[in-house]
Amino acid sequence: MLGFNWLTACNTGSKESAQIPDEWFEINAYLKIGNNGVVTIMSTNPEFGQGVKTSMPMVVAEELDVDWKSVIVEQAPFNPDIYERQFTGGSQALRQGWQGLRMAGATARYMLKAAAAQAWDVPIIEISTASGVLSHGNSGKSAGYGEMASAAAQIPVPDEVEMKEPKNFSIVGSSKKNVDGLKIVTGKPMFGLDVVREGMLFATLAFPPAFGMKLKSFDAAEAKAMPGIKDIFSIKTYNDDYKRNRFDTDAFTEVVAIVGNSTWEVMNAKLMLQVEWEPFSAYQFKEEGWTGDRTVDVPAGLESTSGHIAKMKEVAAKAGRVVRKDGNPEQAFKSAAKIIERTYTAPYLAHFMMEPINFFADVKEDSVIVAGPTQAPEYVEQTISARLGIPVEKIDVQMTRMGGGFGRRAYNHYATEAAVISQKVKAPVKLVYSREDTTRFGVFRPTYHVTYRAALDENNNLVAFHAKAGGIPESPLHANRFPAGAVDNYLAEDWSINSNITIGAFRAPRSNFIGPAEQMFLDEVAEAAGKDPIEFRLQLLKRAKENPVGENNDYDAARYAGVLELLRDKSEWGKDTSKKNRGVAAYFCHNSYAAHVLDVVLENGEPKVEKVVSALDCGIVVNPDAASNMVEGAVVDGIGNALFGEMTFNNGEPQKDNFDSYRLIRHREAPKSIDVHFVQNEIAPTGLGEPPFPPIFAALGNALYKATGQRYYHQPFTKNSFDAG
Repeated sequence: MLGFNWLTACNTGSKESAQIPDEWFEINAYLKIGNNGVVTIMSTNPEFGQGVKTSMPMVVAEELDVDWKSVIVEQAPFNPDIYERQFTGGSQALRQGWQGLRMAGATARYMLKAAAAQAWDVPIIEISTASGVLSHGNSGKSAGYGEMASAAAQIPVPDEVEMKEPKNFSIVGSSKKNVDGLKIVTGKPMFGLDVVREGMLFATLAFPPAFGMKLKSFDAAEAKAMPGIKDIFSIKTYNDDYKRNRFDTDAFTEVVAIVGNSTWEVMNAKLMLQVEWEPFSAYQFKEEGWTGDRTVDVPAGLESTSGHIAKMKEVAAKAGRVVRKDGNPEQAFKSAAKIIERTYTAPYLAHFMMEPINFFADVKEDSVIVAGPTQAPEYVEQTISARLGIPVEKIDVQMTRMGGGFGRRAYNHYATEAAVISQKVKAPVKLVYSREDTTRFGVFRPTYHVTYRAALDENNNLVAFHAKAGGIPESPLHANRFPAGAVDNYLAEDWSINSNITIGAFRAPRSNFIGPAEQMFLDEVAEAAGKDPIEFRLQLLKRAKENPVGENNDYDAARYAGVLELLRDKSEWGKDTSKKNRGVAAYFCHNSYAAHVLDVVLENGEPKVEKVVSALDCGIVVNPDAASNMVEGAVVDGIGNALFGEMTFNNGEPQKDNFDSYRLIRHREAPKSIDVHFVQNEIAPTGLGEPPFPPIFAALGNALYKATGQRYYHQPFTKNSFDAG
């Protein structure tokens, strides 16, 4: 017999835990130092698995020049007065926090050196640091950071400090274990669902059964009589005259709240609630958009997937709004030797986070405490303040770890709902959605449609490119991305169709469709031109680098090409592939570059991914193991969504609501091997959570073509037959 102990297996080594000091000295908002040299570093951004709670403190520790073993990491409180951009999304945490984090560590190191210089009466320039120790070579004096922390805290903060050269980094660029890893695997309370407060009640909500409907009336008599139920009432999430912010997306602003002693009791009572819903009329609301205020039109009607498909096909057949035009694409298509035209579509997608929607609120007359999983605490504070009429300085937003987010937890109507309920019942309340409600009444990835055309001359050179993209209710078009800038004659058009189905950010917004579609189309164009797909892309990028068309191209052709070249080498592309069905794709989004080669086989008519080789340029890689994990997660997530992801609607009602109906990838369907490589450079970090996601769809689609002989134009791919021939 073989014995196996989960807790022993989770032991990360013999490293001793940092001992809690007797006294702390706050150096700045990002860190404090104990009298024994232990350093607490604050992690400013919300964490939902992307690893910022480890990587961001690593940047501070690097410039502080402290031993990582002496570091304790804490989740920083939400405080926009002292921290910048406490928002998780857009792969921006490290990119936008990079300089500030470095400055926080470097400033603290300077203050420690200044304190030592004063104590030893020597020039500060003669003080050196290493692993949390201050040294003066000429006198032989040395002291740990803890010995100088009290004096350092009194040193004036310098206006400017010198920061390390990347070549001298010792913490950044070395792999560190997730600081919450042990807590996660041992089930410590860290997530929103773990929040418990004395006297806390529980609540859930009754929603309309379909988008396009609203509350008409309800009878709560029978439900109120059930065990443990305290109250049942309707709530309005927003005031009637409220101008929403960018993340106040919510289709159901008037719902019925059920409040009681436990989640089980309120969800059972919800089943007995008698509610009448009715279709709503078209309406408008004001919103603070990215570029200023706008009016949002919400149409009436109960929408269906079949109607969406027909409407998109109808609108796509008409001329769109011209977003970019280079050269004379109309003439180039007229004189082309060969034209390739293809249309791609993708359905709505649900986020399907493992942790259902939840939030805690304790609202008193002059103060509010809310706690839960949110990507956008600043917007939580703003919306609750407007809804309750309580100043933002009286609102305490506490960030818990999130059990997944992918964009969904940036839309925080549920935090406001919890606050409104707490104010009504005058007690702390934990709002919890059921799994079904979390799925059905979310903000979905939109449904999209794009038609591409490419013109080849008699020498099979790409001479014109046309993209016409749209969707419900937004277009996925990125008009200035590759191959814009690499083709003399280029045309980009877009269109959109209004809807009352709520949509929002989904990992790599818009790019998660337009990237795969573009890359699958380019693969087909390369084949029509008789060219290797990697060499075809590299030739276009060479043109974009040496003699670009237009001035608004939003990618760096050299970095883009560098990723493809690294991928070509690491995947051994072009060598003996007689037994491999290989697909390749590359894409730029969220300031970084990602590319994949994927090998697939068919077993009993089902696709099996044998291996994925990935190459990325995201600038300096702070935590290599965690970065590889991020890419691996994106690969698995992308393959699953490409094969299975789909939300459909019938008369406004979502047709899938749980794991039994909404298909996700399973362990046996994940790639057997994922090999991740990073371009090594000294560019400041440019983002990693989202860039690897879009191109894996296309790498899979292009590999499936090699395996089956057919192209895949519509997601999910499993709606196509995988029988070869």
